[in-house]
Amino acid sequence: MKKDGTSGLNRTMLGKLLVTAVVMFGFAYALNPFYRQICEALGLNVLTQKDGTVEYDKNTQVDATRNITIEFDANSQGPYRFRPTVASMTVHPGELATVTYEVVNTQNRDVAAQAIPSYAPQNAMQHFKKVECFCFRQQALKPNEARQMPVMFYIDPKLPRDVKTITLSYTFFEVGGMDKTAAK
Repeated sequence: MKKDGTSGLNRTMLGKLLVTAVVMFGFAYALNPFYRQICEALGLNVLTQKDGTVEYDKNTQVDATRNITIEFDANSQGPYRFRPTVASMTVHPGELATVTYEVVNTQNRDVAAQAIPSYAPQNAMQHFKKVECFCFRQQALKPNEARQMPVMFYIDPKLPRDVKTITLSYTFFEVGGMDKTAAK
């Protein structure tokens, strides 16, 4: 009985498919740290200072001659209810302020989620100083859990005088794999 060579071709194809699957898995596994490095190098979606700490400069002088309106926005990627508890507030540059965001996990399972901030206008980002923020770490949410999460911040008095309004927007999304240091 002659073999027509199809079993050899099938084994070759299976080998190619397995190699492709391993390469795809490796790429997906390396994508998250690679993405973080690119964002850090380009200054995009920066969550904290490079050393991971944010400190409030207690010697910052409050500029009571200026008012900055901070507008708050929230978006979610997934089945969450996520919103700021106030739409906006007015602060003086250098003044410490706090806003609270609320999230509700509407799923019947535990989730790990992260919030990524964005700012408008873009040049305001370097002057928006967060002292404490839920966005610094992943959030572990139990099924149907609701949580109030604060953002403590101040606006650097070096903010250009022509900027009168800053929009702080967060996108809240589920992340794969629970970080061991996730907030409880």
